[in-house]
Amino acid sequence: MADRLQIANSAVLNHFQSMGITKNLMDAKNIPDGPAADEQDILGGRVCTVTSLRLAARRLEQLYDEELAPLGLKATQLALIAGIYSLTGSDQQGPTLQDLAARLAIQLSALTHALKPLVRDGIVELRQDAQDRRTKHSVLTSLGKTRLSEGMVRWAAANDQVEVVLGSDSAASLRGLADQVSSDAFLLAYKAKDQPPAPLSTTTPDA
Repeated sequence: MADRLQIANSAVLNHFQSMGITKNLMDAKNIPDGPAADEQDILGGRVCTVTSLRLAARRLEQLYDEELAPLGLKATQLALIAGIYSLTGSDQQGPTLQDLAARLAIQLSALTHALKPLVRDGIVELRQDAQDRRTKHSVLTSLGKTRLSEGMVRWAAANDQVEVVLGSDSAASLRGLADQVSSDAFLLAYKAKDQPPAPLSTTTPDA
């Protein structure tokens, strides 16, 4: 039994070492007075960028959602309504679901799921294309246009408060870094693993 446990521990440590983590976890756990943080540091002193960004995004989304709650909307739903509005042409036909999904950079199945409560609540209507009945258009109802107008007022209040708390320079830097990470240039640089890429510019244009 002891031999099997030792083999299992060795396999775990080898896995950590393959990730570039050199800390000996078993030794750390055997130090009775060692700091708890050290015992749990399996990242080898690294900081997880995606975790930090996810926590920040959740906090901001929660604040925007709270501002929009009186309208029965979430920030993601307001972005969806705004996307429909911005893609609606003079014919008022509304964008196809494929065009809307592409604009929002989400899968068509995810868009269909997100539209269901908006359709149920009478905010969005789905209409078949006149030429191709397999194609559907998303159209804002009169209630949808009202919710968009009301929502943008509340969105602006939340957005302005974030700007006040962070400061205009920090807010601009945050948006600039977010835009950088979501850019095709960042993706190409990340995937060029054969040689370290030059750092991408993080400067933001003057307002």
